[in-house]
Amino acid sequence: MTTPHAVISGASIAGLSAAWWLRRIGWEVTVIERAPAFRDGGQNVDVRGVARQVLDRMGLVDAIKAVNTTETGAVLVDRDGRVTAELPSDGTDGATAELEVLRGDFARVLLDDLPDGVLFRYGQTIDDVHEGDRVTVTTSTGDRLDADLLVIAEGVRSRTRDRVFAGPDEVDARDLGVTMVFGTIPRTPSDDDRWRWYNAVGGRQVHLRPDPHGTTRAILAYAGDDGLVGRSRAEALAALRGRYAGAGWEAPRILDGFDTSEDVYLDELTQIRMPRWRRGRVCVIGDAAWCVTPMGGGGASLALTSGYVLAASLAERGGGVPSTADVDAALEAFDAWMRPLVDDVQGLPKGIVRFAYPQTRFGLALRGVVDKVLLSAPMRPIASRLTRVADTDRPLPAMPATMG
Repeated sequence: MTTPHAVISGASIAGLSAAWWLRRIGWEVTVIERAPAFRDGGQNVDVRGVARQVLDRMGLVDAIKAVNTTETGAVLVDRDGRVTAELPSDGTDGATAELEVLRGDFARVLLDDLPDGVLFRYGQTIDDVHEGDRVTVTTSTGDRLDADLLVIAEGVRSRTRDRVFAGPDEVDARDLGVTMVFGTIPRTPSDDDRWRWYNAVGGRQVHLRPDPHGTTRAILAYAGDDGLVGRSRAEALAALRGRYAGAGWEAPRILDGFDTSEDVYLDELTQIRMPRWRRGRVCVIGDAAWCVTPMGGGGASLALTSGYVLAASLAERGGGVPSTADVDAALEAFDAWMRPLVDDVQGLPKGIVRFAYPQTRFGLALRGVVDKVLLSAPMRPIASRLTRVADTDRPLPAMPATMG
């Protein structure tokens, strides 16, 4: 066989970006996805920094703009819903980015634009990985697939990553001590086109954001770990009601909405750090490799960029089936280009959780004072820099002109 073959595990933004670009440079691509079908839904993500260049090279800027969330800005509110401060939302990289989109809508745009020939295996997972001259994966259905590269793009709690990179220092999963609960709830006349953000005592946040589907995306986030992940839906939502008792503003409405929402998702924020994203003919990308969490931001931009950089690094080694040495050199180049970008986003300021999630009335009042100072007219240029992520002055790796 003279055509190289890649198996990609995971069909969200990172996996689909890798599939798009690897197919574009002439590879055969098989995507394995544990869900029984493509997964719509999800909360806001955005395209920032260098990822806008990648999207432009894919010819998909207009397609993403067409499914924009309709969000026009971001404000902080008090328990009565009165605006207390406005976050910078001007330019391409404000709190609400120019290219603001729901995760599922973003992934759908990538899926619909994939070059012909990408094969999908839904409802399957990888049960075993064997590395030799090539890499062989065995799926949960007992199928064996031989490939020249395995790309693990499964997300923050990737089982395949933990199977391949099983050494004690290979995966550093850092619990940030924050729980977030996402869901879609009915839209009401009081909802508008802004991201509204409320902070309550007890380290609790309440968020409401518009979407383009006639509903509202809601988030409850708090500093603490009630062990919601792994509980039954009923148990988790009951614990959440206890946590948010007396929180104020729209918390009761969101809790009621979550009772009937079809897409409630719970997450205990975990940042992933790995000293190496590769081993032999296996590499890890996206959240499985470097989950930056919503606190760092830019996860979707890094995911989209990683697919391009991976393919460009492989294309630089020439066509045909790559040798093990070729793959190793390509993955080393991928690591070298992506790591500074990832390190910049992962470097959360010390004490950021205490600042973002005040526990006491005094802490909440102090946070309010700091917010007003940071978001005042003289300080807005400085505050605006905080939303610039996945940005770099380095040019993207070259992609052969005949390959896109």
